[in-house]
Amino acid sequence: MKIVVLDGHTLNPSDNPWDAVAALGELAIHDYTPAEQVVERSLDADIVVTNKAVFSGEVIGKLPKLRFIAVTATGYNIVDIAAARARGIPVSNVPEYSTDSVAQFTTALILELAHRIGHHSDAVHAGTWSKNLDFSFWDTPQVELRGKTLAIIGYGKIGKRVGEIAEALGMKIFTAGRDLTKVREVVAQADVVTFHCPLTDANKGIVNRELLSLMKPTAFLINAARGGLVVEQDLADALNAGTIAGAAVDVVSVEPIKADNPLLKAKNCIITPHIAWASLAARQRLMQSTAENIRAFQSGKPVNVINP
Repeated sequence: MKIVVLDGHTLNPSDNPWDAVAALGELAIHDYTPAEQVVERSLDADIVVTNKAVFSGEVIGKLPKLRFIAVTATGYNIVDIAAARARGIPVSNVPEYSTDSVAQFTTALILELAHRIGHHSDAVHAGTWSKNLDFSFWDTPQVELRGKTLAIIGYGKIGKRVGEIAEALGMKIFTAGRDLTKVREVVAQADVVTFHCPLTDANKGIVNRELLSLMKPTAFLINAARGGLVVEQDLADALNAGTIAGAAVDVVSVEPIKADNPLLKAKNCIITPHIAWASLAARQRLMQSTAENIRAFQSGKPVNVINP
């Protein structure tokens, strides 16, 4: 079988070889594939491996040899699931490879908002401490998390792991899923709100002016899920107006981030470049699970199929 990897660089920038997948067939690897080359590069493939390369219904319709799509991620909105199902093409994802890494990173974002460690380190290096009259200085509030309330929106594997860590820090946990009334309720009570839900038509832009207005002015917002959950101009406005105290996002609506994204100029906003998933341990699990998905398909018993 011919296997084509369309955007392999993020999974293996040089430290996570494709050996497990290469053992399963004739393998062609492309680090990046522009949208206009997806069909050309996939034309002779029995199996395509994609992370961000989009397989619309139109693309799938132009690939008569295609038999299986392996998504090297948990989210699968890049594939037209209905079109793949109509063609009898199973689509498999990797549902749990990054749970611990994303939960750890989320906790790091919460702690960074609570203490602004990077900011204070920069201030020390800039000479602020050496000029200070006291033995200690800080210019942002130092927030103790014990007794504070964490609202977790999306209580799957990652959300539960975040909750376990937060409980160890002494935080109280509220959770909500798809019920928007429940989401509004827990958001209004929370000192920290963190999102760990998939992006759907129902929750796109759920973090908007209305939801942000329900939050405490001392509250923090975390998004390490999907950028499309947030109306970014509304979040920037809320931060600049002091409606909430701070935000930390690892994802934005268009990635890489555009120079005119309003969050870049918002107050008290930490932005990281979609790296919560990217520990070597997580990427190694992702590679092995992708190989297992392909092997299972080849044996006639596909697993992790999202369009049965």
